[in-house]
Parts: sequence; C-alpha cells; structure tokens
Amino acid sequence: MALLQISEPGEATAPHQYRLAVGIDLGTTNSLVATVRNGKAETLPDNNGQAILPSVVQYLGDNKLVVGEAAKNAAVDDPYNTIGSVKRLMGRSMADIKKLSGAIKYDFVDTESNVPRIKTRGGAVSAVEVSAAILTQLKRRAEQALGDELSGVVITVPAYFDDAQRQASKDAAKLAGLKVLRLLNEPTAAAVAYGLDNKAEGIHVVYDLGGGTFDISILRLNRGVFEVMATAGNSALGGDDFDQVIAQWIMQQAGIADNSNQSLIRYVSQQACAAKEVLSQSEQVEIVLDGAMGLSWHGVLSRSKLNELLDPLIKKTLIPCRRALRDAEVTQAEIEDVIMVGGSTRMLRVRERVAEFFQCEPLVAIDPDKVVAIGAAVQAHTLVGNKSDDEILLLDVIPLSLGIETMGGLVEKVIYRNTTIPAAKAQDFTTFKDGQTAMSIHVLQGERELVSDNRSLARFELRGIPPMVAGAARIRVTFQVDADGLLSVTAREQTSGVESSVQVKPSYGLEDAEIAQMLTDSLSHAAQDVAARNLCEQKVAAERVVLALQSALKADGDRLLSAAERKNLDAGLRHLQEVAQGNDHAAIKLATERLNESSTEFAARRMNDSIRSAMAGHNVDEFSE
Repeated sequence: MALLQISEPGEATAPHQYRLAVGIDLGTTNSLVATVRNGKAETLPDNNGQAILPSVVQYLGDNKLVVGEAAKNAAVDDPYNTIGSVKRLMGRSMADIKKLSGAIKYDFVDTESNVPRIKTRGGAVSAVEVSAAILTQLKRRAEQALGDELSGVVITVPAYFDDAQRQASKDAAKLAGLKVLRLLNEPTAAAVAYGLDNKAEGIHVVYDLGGGTFDISILRLNRGVFEVMATAGNSALGGDDFDQVIAQWIMQQAGIADNSNQSLIRYVSQQACAAKEVLSQSEQVEIVLDGAMGLSWHGVLSRSKLNELLDPLIKKTLIPCRRALRDAEVTQAEIEDVIMVGGSTRMLRVRERVAEFFQCEPLVAIDPDKVVAIGAAVQAHTLVGNKSDDEILLLDVIPLSLGIETMGGLVEKVIYRNTTIPAAKAQDFTTFKDGQTAMSIHVLQGERELVSDNRSLARFELRGIPPMVAGAARIRVTFQVDADGLLSVTAREQTSGVESSVQVKPSYGLEDAEIAQMLTDSLSHAAQDVAARNLCEQKVAAERVVLALQSALKADGDRLLSAAERKNLDAGLRHLQEVAQGNDHAAIKLATERLNESSTEFAARRMNDSIRSAMAGHNVDEFSE
C-alpha cells in the first residue's frame, strides 16, 4: 500500500519542497504577487494569464464587490462606488486628503475616529478595507497557483511611508488573513530583483516612479550587505498626476469646462493614459473622443508636446534626487548605476531626464511593473527559511530623527535621521525637581532644536519614581524601530524598575511636502536653532541653580551662613532670576557662573556638615575595614 504525503499548512504538497511564501507589491495603480519556484522568482498570473491586478475595487452592495480589471472598467460609469489609488489615502486624515493633488473626490462620511471612510453602495469603507480587498484577491491567486496555504508574505511600501501608513498596510494584510513577514521598502525590493549583490561593491540608485508615488533611494553595497544610505520622495506624485495633466490638456483642446463630472474626468483620464503609453513607442498619437457622454473631438498629441506638458512634474522628482545625494554625501560621479522602477519610467522623457541628471544610462532590463514584486518574493523566500546561496542582508534607514522633549521645550534626539533599521538606542535622563515621582515623555520627530518646530508622535507618563533630590533618579528611555519602521518607546527608572512604554501609532500620516519642508527648515534655520537652543539650555541651567540654592538656603542658610554671606547670596539669586527672564544668552550664563562661584563655600560647608553627621558615634577604623 502506497503512503500518502500529508503537508502542513504553508508547506508545499509535494515532498521536499520549500515553505510557501510570496512577495506582494501593493501598488497605487497596480498590484502584483510573486513567488520563487525552482530557484527563480516570477509573478503569478490570474486565470486569464494577466499578472497585473489593477488596484481598483467596485462595491456592488449586498456584501459583493469586484476587484481588478472589471472594477477599473466600471470606474467611468460608477465613479463613486469604484475606489482606485487608495494607497494615497492609507494612514491619512481628512485634512491630509484635502491637500492631495489629483482627482481623489470620493464621497467621504463623517466618523467619530480620525479614519476617513468613503461612502459606497456597499456601505462606508476605509482605505484599509479597500486595500484588504485587493490583498485578498492576490492571496487567493497565490494559493490557487501554489496549491496550498501561505506561510507568510512580504509586502512592499514606499520608502517614505511613515509609521501610520506602514501600520495601515499591516492592518490591511491582517484583515486579508495574511501573515506579514516584513514590510519592505519598494526601492530596496527592486535592488534585490536586479541582483545588485552580484555586482562590484559600490553605490547604486533606485528611481521608483509608480502610479501614485515617487521614491528615490541611494544604496551602498559593502561586503554583501545592502545599506540604504538615504531616501527621499513624494507619496503624492506619480503616473496618475501625469495622466491628469494630459487629461487637462485634452479637455482644454476639446473645450470641456465641466470639472465636476467624475465619470467624464475618468473617461478622459483613461484616454490620456492610453495616449501616454503609445507615445513611448511613437512620435505622435491620435486621440478620439467618439461620442462618449456626448463628446465628439479628434486631436493629435505629439511626443514633443507631451514632453512639454510633463517636464514640470519630472522636475519635481529630481528635487528629492538632489536632496538624497546631499544626505548620502555622494556625487553623481560616484553612482554605479540607476535602476528604473515603476510603470511611469517607461516614458522616454523620464529616462532621458534621469540619465541627464545622474550622468549615466538607467537600467531598464526588468519589467518596471514587476520588479518590486519579484524582489519581495526573493526576500519572502529567505525569511520563511528557504535558504538561498545568495542570501542578502537588507538595511533600511529612518527618514527623520526621533527624540523626546526635555526641559525648556528642547528636543533631545535619540535616534538620528538616516540611521539603519532595525535600530535600538537608549539614553539616560533624570528628574528636574526634588521629590519628583512622575515624568511625562513626549516623543517627537524632526530635525529642529525646539519642540514647537517638530512633529509630535506620542505622549505617555512614567509614574512611581522614588522621591529623590533633583538629578539623582536615572530614567533610561529606549527607542526601538523594527524592520518595518515602526517605533516603540520605553521609559524605565533604574533603581526601582518601574516602567512605562508606548507603541507609536499616529492616527494620520505626515505629508511628504511637510517632510521636505522640515528638512529644508533644519538647514536654513540652523544658526537660529543653535542660538535658540543655547538660550533655552542656559535658562534651564539657571533655573536648576536657583531651585537648588533656594532649597539649600531654606534648610541650612541661617545655620551655616553669616548675615553678610546670606545677603550676598540672596542678591545673586535675585539677579540671576531677573536676568533669566530675558533673552541675553551671555548675560544668563555669566550670572549663573557668578552665583555658582559665590555659593561654592556654602556648598562645601554643607558637605562637611553632612560628613560630620554621618561620622557621629563612629571612628575612622570602622570605615577602613
């Protein structure tokens, strides 16, 4: 009698094969799923042989929905129930969404939470739920192709996704019933797909221009290890915006002034997208609006006119490129190669401008739509334990510095921008006042010196600190950023062991324009920030001296000081308090130093008095044994 091979969930049904894992490129415009089979990474097609799944969901009501090409085709006739480009909404508030460029004009409903929900025929849905529907479709496709359940997935996200957007991506995967092995930055995944590990050690650029997001990453390969030296980008710029610029030109040429008809706008946008694709192969294309929705217009769009229309948007992608080079402290001459990723990089004008900027011909050998999913599949293959001969270690970086608020409204950076992740760093802090039993921890993100100029991420409290004199307690604050870029902060009082922590899950994301502005401001206001920090630090130091001296005078001033000495210290105390109210950094520093000098003898007397009290009733031999 033959034996039956019984496989565990997540393992292949055939004996001696690898555990089943896939990589998913959850894109703004299109999504894909890929896996490694027979040592080769490949995308998995649907029953019609199509690997690309449009990231569009149509809600039909009665808990029914359509995902993919059919939904995309329905967008013109049913725009308010058909959701596309939902990736732009991930982890964002309504205030953020209103700032987004493009025609994201769904019917949003008011909710008690900060999570925006879109009104559809099937009920109000969030961006997480729409993304989960897309992931569910990809999961179903993978399990049908591989014949069993999955052990886990690697899902790619734009390098500039912040904590909220990354957490929203993980929530969508959980809702779809997927076990996330890791979130992987899209440019990093592309580097894996291109096998940069097989190249000589050097510096590489990944230029990723997709349907709705743009990312630039500068990577260094050193001894088989990929390190992302710097990243920059714009999560609200992509091929969708290119389509809209072309669509606006078409509408202008056709004399169409109605910008409120969503069905009309989507129809013209589809014509614009088709024209853009044709112009990657031809010098001109004829555009025909043949009676749809009462339209009747014929026109010609040339490649030169297309370049003129799109150059301003392409230029916007080169600004983050320049910033990333500066952050990585490298020049164009040091770049080994530039990898082109994302469907929008098929445009010849994009390739021309990128080649001109980086002074080298970009690599375009792998299908730019599939390269990210393939790289994610390679990483997933490794993470589930399917060891490969060319295993790669990937190191991403933190886009903005992380720190906490200290006295005087200052920011003490704990983990600096462009630090490789995963990362953990601890720093010790102390109490400011005598008998302080609690401490408020304010977690911040940004590059400026003052709290008011940075972004607040979270607040929590550490209670139960043993009462001590100011400065005696040791509070160790630990920042941990995991491989997905998610942050947790823990505060622990070292002597008592009391501890408190928070996992940073902001309710909405940070605009990339704001990130860029924060970086720009940190450079342009550097001298001003240093001066402001110095002033705040001197004021805090002065306040500490004042509080300490006031406490000492109250306890021992009448007993250990003469009337003249007491008068002199009181006068110095009043002078420092007056000067500390102003903004003269040098004057505050001078007054603090003088008061410290004049109180030195008093401090020595107090110390001697304490020693005599401790020694009372004992002899020296007891302490020398």
